[in-house]
Amino acid sequence: MRIQQVEELVGISKKNIRFYEAEGLLSPDRAENGYREYGMGDVDRLKRIKLLRKLGVPLEDIRSLLTGAISLDTCLTRQLNALARQKESLNAMEGVTKALLGRPGLDLENLDAEGALEEIERLEKEGQSFMDVSRRDVHRKKAAGAALGAAIMIVIILPALFIILWANGQDPLPPWVLALLITVPLVVIICIVAVLIQRIKEIKGGEEDEAAQY
Repeated sequence: MRIQQVEELVGISKKNIRFYEAEGLLSPDRAENGYREYGMGDVDRLKRIKLLRKLGVPLEDIRSLLTGAISLDTCLTRQLNALARQKESLNAMEGVTKALLGRPGLDLENLDAEGALEEIERLEKEGQSFMDVSRRDVHRKKAAGAALGAAIMIVIILPALFIILWANGQDPLPPWVLALLITVPLVVIICIVAVLIQRIKEIKGGEEDEAAQY
């Protein structure tokens, strides 16, 4: 079967499937014409990978599981331990937040940021994890850059649209010609917006860590 059929059966995108192939987790057969030929075994493997990723199992553990380096019991036990650590970290973040809220007369001006940061550093030394601010800022910067690029492209295209409308007002064009000339830049603008939306989704998904996306 073709990749489009696999996409429908498993419920993951072609990009995901290609990613797993690049990571060596999936090796579909090749037809004589060079196209990939997926079988039900590939579909079953992708469903298992999808389930494990939904549970947050790291890509490396899935690779070890598929190669037989670790058992399913070991893999799931590791993930339970990782989830327990994440829960502890969330509880630590919740504790610091509640402590800040519990202080009298709380507002931004008298927020004891230094004291709270010292407490967070202490907890991090004990193994707790807090938000990676630098990574989050990188995501915002990338999203802003993508939005700026899209805006520049649209600004470049819009004058052409206005020129067409102005020229038509001076010397009316045949309706079908006018419709064609207007449709082309409008379609380009719609495509730019669609690409921008997809790009922002990818950035929010955390593209620095490919495994985290899939």
